[in-house]
Amino acid sequence: MTMAASLVFSLFLFLLSFSASSGAGSIGINYGRVANDLPPPAKVVQLLKANGITRVKLYDADSDVLTALANSGIQVVVALPNELLSSAAADQSFTDQWVQANISRYHPATQFEAIAVGNEVFVDPNNTTRFLVPAMKNVQASLAKHNLDIKISSPIALSALQSSYPPSSGAFKSELIEPVIKPMLDFLRQSGSYLMVNAYPFFAYEANSNTVSLDYALFKQNPGVVDSGNGLRYMSLLEAQIDAVYAAMSALQYDDVKIVVSETGWPSQGDSNEVGAGVDNAASYNGNLVRRVLTGSGTPLRQKDPLNVFLFALFNENQKSGPTSERNYGLFYPSEQKVYNIPLTEADASKAPSNVSKSQTPVAKAPAGTPSQGQTWCVANSRSAEAKLQTALDYACGEGGADCRPIQPGATCYNPNTLEAHASYAFNSYYQKKSRGTGTCDFGGTAYVVTQPPKFGNCDFPTGY
Repeated sequence: MTMAASLVFSLFLFLLSFSASSGAGSIGINYGRVANDLPPPAKVVQLLKANGITRVKLYDADSDVLTALANSGIQVVVALPNELLSSAAADQSFTDQWVQANISRYHPATQFEAIAVGNEVFVDPNNTTRFLVPAMKNVQASLAKHNLDIKISSPIALSALQSSYPPSSGAFKSELIEPVIKPMLDFLRQSGSYLMVNAYPFFAYEANSNTVSLDYALFKQNPGVVDSGNGLRYMSLLEAQIDAVYAAMSALQYDDVKIVVSETGWPSQGDSNEVGAGVDNAASYNGNLVRRVLTGSGTPLRQKDPLNVFLFALFNENQKSGPTSERNYGLFYPSEQKVYNIPLTEADASKAPSNVSKSQTPVAKAPAGTPSQGQTWCVANSRSAEAKLQTALDYACGEGGADCRPIQPGATCYNPNTLEAHASYAFNSYYQKKSRGTGTCDFGGTAYVVTQPPKFGNCDFPTGY
């Protein structure tokens, strides 16, 4: 090995070891309890720990749950429900008592990451919007009395936007801006907190399945959608939704406030008119999202800001009202069996394919046997930093032993002459030569597995050696 090749290889190993920790985001999960058949909180905490889940978001501040989470090492987001907003806004003594009863008595054994004051308040039929920011301020003042440094935010729905397509045109509804949006963003800025956003590509796909690509909604390989306003190419609907909110904040001069996706998910079952609901699509969306978050960068508009996401939800909840989908967002059945297999940790995400094939069956319902693997290919992650992608390409064509002759100048796969196309060809060559083994399509987080044959120009990608 030459010295230059040795340096490249060493750098590649360094990137491979630290790719997910340098700029990668985090995955948490929403623990809803609108059901009569869930395991007790102590068993739920064991389930979270067994699956490597270190962040959980609640919809209240239940004593049994907070006690069970003590000394677990799990970061917790608790909620002050909408029905308490008017009391919290009217009297700080109320929030003093609430913080004492629900936060300080459990701290520090239970680790509180944030408090969600209300949930989707702008669409609350009880019209609690005017109470939101005063309640947030009173909760903050009550925390200060106990010297507690806990973030305060409030999840908003995408319906708070007047415009969301293209993402660069994102704008809040005009009637919300002065009364609540600006005061809330001022509060978040001053307190160093973030905006919580509940975003569901499923709803957008369900309502527009004739125009929205399913692959685009599920983070699968697709041509992407170019924003006509800023020229950015979006490869997933969720990222477009997030950037629409960023654009809306930017229009009001709040570019410094970050976003946490407080809810997102895909139902594993739905009614006949709920287009796209199903176990395969749910597995694809959540599995590909986890991989995207844990091994990728930020959104096209905010590439340096990691994606931090709470999946919805931990369990299927049998007492939720509404369509069938509402009761089937869980990753787990109440029996604690998985509804489907997806990676939930950095280690698993770096190994798992980014596309969950349709042949993969639900764990709890499938007969015994191994899911069919099908034909797969390895392609470059277009969101990877250019220098990182180049280093991985150099390794694949050098020490990795990939057949890179077709991407040399004048050869059959030289065009298109782009780093992404060349890296994809090299990564796939390596992947196929290694018999598509687990972990052979990673390259420090710059590559992922797809189940549809890649196409760059007129170049055909090999399927095996």
